[in-house]
Amino acid sequence: MSTPPPGSRGIAEILDRARARLVRLSPAETDAAVRDGAVLIDIRPAAQRAEHGEIPGALIIERNVLEWRLDPRSDARLPFADRYDLQVIITCQEGYTSSLAAAALQDLGLHRATDLAGGFAAGRAAGLPTV
Repeated sequence: MSTPPPGSRGIAEILDRARARLVRLSPAETDAAVRDGAVLIDIRPAAQRAEHGEIPGALIIERNVLEWRLDPRSDARLPFADRYDLQVIITCQEGYTSSLAAAALQDLGLHRATDLAGGFAAGRAAGLPTV
């Protein structure tokens, strides 16, 4: 079947809808927000972090468990994820998966969830510290 099923959406539309809900942050805005108490979460898999590096201080929560670790209602949540006004900034490698992940967190009620526009690559290019 080469025709999309009725009601389905392509990934470009899904990404556009997710981003329309977010106030995405530049690398400089992300750095300032983290200094003000926001939680930066790196959802990249271990292989990407090993190849490209990491952002010092970012929490590592891989994408496949993100919602369970940050939902204040979840028995599997991390201790700091106990409120819905938590400012969470998600980063991936280039800022695509992080937009989808941040929108999913907003669906859980974390209304301040957003992402780093351009991801880790943009942060590194802008001079944010990496290791």
